[in-house]
Amino acid sequence: MCTLLVLKGEAMSNFKRVFGDIKPVIGMVHLGALPGSPLFDAKAGLAGLLEGARKDLHALQAAGFDAVMFGNENDRPYEFQVDTASTATMAAVIGALRSEITVPFGVNVLWDPMSTVALAAATGAAFVREIFTGTYASDMGPWTPNAGQAMRYRNRLGRADLAMLYNVSAEFADSLDRRPLADRARSAVFSSIPDAVLVSGAITGEAAAMSDLEAVKRVLPDTPVLANTGVKHSTIADVLRAADGCVVGSALKYDGHTWNSIDPDRAQDFMAKARAARGGK
Repeated sequence: MCTLLVLKGEAMSNFKRVFGDIKPVIGMVHLGALPGSPLFDAKAGLAGLLEGARKDLHALQAAGFDAVMFGNENDRPYEFQVDTASTATMAAVIGALRSEITVPFGVNVLWDPMSTVALAAATGAAFVREIFTGTYASDMGPWTPNAGQAMRYRNRLGRADLAMLYNVSAEFADSLDRRPLADRARSAVFSSIPDAVLVSGAITGEAAAMSDLEAVKRVLPDTPVLANTGVKHSTIADVLRAADGCVVGSALKYDGHTWNSIDPDRAQDFMAKARAARGGK
């Protein structure tokens, strides 16, 4: 996936602490469906989840991705308050892989900000991605996250250093706030003190419009802006000209299909193109 990312003031220190001065390319480790979700493979069990995550993690690291993010994209249909077993299983998998992770990592428990922050605190993640602000009509019903609650929870858990990436154009949903996207992004940075603002396409694997990337960057010139969904080998150079990095998942999979595992050759080729677009960095 690839989302828009935006930071300012104190938030910049968290972002820079994690990613430095490069335009980061963050690769997704999409975990298999977790226990309790409709697509969970009970026969493969936890061992199967761990094996799949390990293969994808090592493929991304071998390809030279700047960071990775663990997410539960396979837990369809998604929940706003996820089953405790989902968060616990993600923690178990990440904990088992912790000694093998060689780059900064983040977490995202769809679509539950509190569980996402809790998972980050439990695993030592450097950043999180979620829908923290706004009001949406979604495939899962009315959607009204609480940024103030999530940010205070982060601090209560002793993780003021945790970079908070706010997605302001939720997938599988339509914002009920009819202000232009750029205005919503600018307002979110002012009112909710995020460490980043993320802008996505309509669903996983679909690109955020270049016009959206450019509009958000225009109103937030002093903040990093990343693309989140649908970045492809053919578009990475254009994306990195307009934005300050990206999150990518589907384009790296076998046949470019979201639910497949990471194709090491596609991952290598993607990062080669990203490095070229960054001037060899």
